Amino acid sequence: MSDSLDAFAAEKLAGLDAASLRRRLVPTARGPAAGAERAGRTLVSFSCNDYLGLSHDPRVIAAAAEALARYGAGAGASRLVTGNSPPLAALEERLARHKGKEAALVFGSGYLANLGIAPALVGPGDLILIDELGHSCLFAGARMSGARVEVFPHNALEALEALLRAHRGSVRRALILTERIFSMDGDRAPLPEILTLAQDYDAWTLVDDAHGLGVVEPGPRAPLEMGTLSKTLGSYGGYLCASRAVIDLLTSRARSLVYTTGLPPASAAAALAALAIVESEPERAARPLALARRFTAQLGLAEAESPVVPVLVGEAEAALALSAALEKRGFLVVAIRPPTVAPGTARLRVAFSAAHSEEQVDALADALATLAPDRR
Repeated sequence: MSDSLDAFAAEKLAGLDAASLRRRLVPTARGPAAGAERAGRTLVSFSCNDYLGLSHDPRVIAAAAEALARYGAGAGASRLVTGNSPPLAALEERLARHKGKEAALVFGSGYLANLGIAPALVGPGDLILIDELGHSCLFAGARMSGARVEVFPHNALEALEALLRAHRGSVRRALILTERIFSMDGDRAPLPEILTLAQDYDAWTLVDDAHGLGVVEPGPRAPLEMGTLSKTLGSYGGYLCASRAVIDLLTSRARSLVYTTGLPPASAAAALAALAIVESEPERAARPLALARRFTAQLGLAEAESPVVPVLVGEAEAALALSAALEKRGFLVVAIRPPTVAPGTARLRVAFSAAHSEEQVDALADALATLAPDRR
């Protein structure tokens, strides 16, 4: 039996190799100041979602260390079994206040949050409408719910309204899923218009704010504000902010919360300290977008809408080659390939951080202008 399993895996790997789509884990040590050490070389990383550099902030590290010493390394079991640790309770209160909601619920990761939210709110006989560029976990949670799933073209309001008009009358409940900042393109959803449509058709809206929290203007809030602790806040975990009734329901119904060990107290304490920094240092929060716009201006690209800037290449092999050429020049900019993005749209995903200097940004722009002048 194991021989056939190994043969199956080898055949699949050969196909991935042939298409330049095989993934490999590369030993890499992250450091402060957007640094990364790989194969004995120090690189400047533009591939990290630590948008404010808070994962290495001494205040965040100190908060995690204090919680680690006081509460231990792990949560021990589900929060419903061992109880709610003080750092988690404090973090949920602060997240809810930051989002202008009544309550919040922290999950073990952003992926787990999205696996749990939709199935707890909708099911067979209901409707989910999801942007075609929504994150994989949004699609996974939608399909796990058993609801009818309809995909609308990216940010296409007319198509979204057409789907609502066609299907809303025949279902009990409708849920719209989108992102505030799309992770691979860096553009923003037209949230005011989506929320207006949702109100007109009595639909609920979930916004995945994983890549927007603290680094772009929030704009209007959705009834369901989901996000992660692992990007701007430099820690780990996911969350949902909503009304008290919704949060109380998910505490009982979200399987990815009920049946999963709680977030380690140190991660919660680190995120709480980071959120306080986000709120007290607005100039730091504004820096990643400013650097991204500096970069797009130098290369003649469309003005950045977020700290994420895609440099489209096309085929996976070409994107890998450009990434390797940049690494030789001291930059870590990982190639993004299908199925993460559509075939023919492989790219370099450049992520900017408050930890970057203007000189580092300019040097990357110069390197890309030399190595890939047609990407300007």
